[in-house]
Amino acid sequence: MLDCLPTSRLRLLLSASALAVACQAGAAPHAPASDDQVLERLPFRANDPVAREMSALRRALQKDPQNLDVAVKLARRYYELVGEEGDPRYLGYAEAALRPWWSLEQPPTSVQVLRASLKQFRHDFDGAVDDLNKVLEREPDNSAARALRAIIHIVQARYAAGRVDCTALRKSGDPLIGQACEAMVDGLTGRAAPAYQSLLAAYREASGKEDSQRMWVLIRLGELAWRQGDLATAETHFKEAVGLGISDTFLLAAYADLLIEQKRYNDVLALLKDKSRSDVLLLRIVLAEHALKLPAARQREAELAARYAAAQMRGDTVHQQEESRFALQVNNDVKSALALAAENWKVQREPRDAQVFLEAAVAANDAATAAPVLAWLQESHIEDKTLIGLGRKLKGERP
Repeated sequence: MLDCLPTSRLRLLLSASALAVACQAGAAPHAPASDDQVLERLPFRANDPVAREMSALRRALQKDPQNLDVAVKLARRYYELVGEEGDPRYLGYAEAALRPWWSLEQPPTSVQVLRASLKQFRHDFDGAVDDLNKVLEREPDNSAARALRAIIHIVQARYAAGRVDCTALRKSGDPLIGQACEAMVDGLTGRAAPAYQSLLAAYREASGKEDSQRMWVLIRLGELAWRQGDLATAETHFKEAVGLGISDTFLLAAYADLLIEQKRYNDVLALLKDKSRSDVLLLRIVLAEHALKLPAARQREAELAARYAAAQMRGDTVHQQEESRFALQVNNDVKSALALAAENWKVQREPRDAQVFLEAAVAANDAATAAPVLAWLQESHIEDKTLIGLGRKLKGERP
């Protein structure tokens, strides 16, 4: 049952689609040279209960690396930190905690679901789905596995398969989260308006919602309103979600993009103050500073370019959508932007991926390369006004 999951884990499982885009993943597991080696200075105060919890878990795992319960708890906390801080190094630390079970064909269920979660962050969607299929064969009512598989299907535009998992989730897990999952599919397949109205009504009527659940549903409502062109209502939902006080990279990135669309660059900088640790949020900061021609812009641009270069040297590919946006909007490198967007589309097919691809194709006047996205626009029946406008512009049609 979803309501039996730790709430922070639930939040991250269900935000997986966006975080997979956001995080520059691919960090290899790191084995410390000794028990005294400092792996990472976590972004907490010394008296923070999370810092104390993680310190205790690390000490316990050092004493007994085969302790499954401790390893899973520590790996989950690192996994959560990726969403909270946007730092991909935590993925490697999570994998290292699970090392004794990582390569098993059939590890314990808790490890296999976490392994799938880490794989999807790295865009190994096939590997993640394979793990989730095996978990669900053994445990058909495992809502964590069901939720993550639904999100992966939606990310890759397998909407019928995603709907099946969302419906199962609604019946066996939390009805509100299941309905929000179904609303994601509806919002991508021509039913955004009724999906928004029914989800809003369910959200208002639901009782006993935890903040993590409220945040996830509010993000879905914001997306649905935005897709219909109602930017003011979308911002109302995003503001309410931010007001819950939960650190979430995807929420901040989505809200920042809404502000960028309205050219409210100073509001972007206010929203993302002190958030440059995350690559995805640094991109939004760079875009805002670049548009405002601020003195700090060039230094920030160089820093982000260096991060992308380092990812390329590691062989990471999960940054391609974000780097395409950087190449087009900051460097005016149309050729690179289009190539990156095309490669990204082979793996991930969300509206943001489509927009980046179409913007690069419009800049390059290259409808042929963007043919897969144009086909998706027609086949999905998505009602996103921005995407439809870009598609028409690319085909030389009137807006």
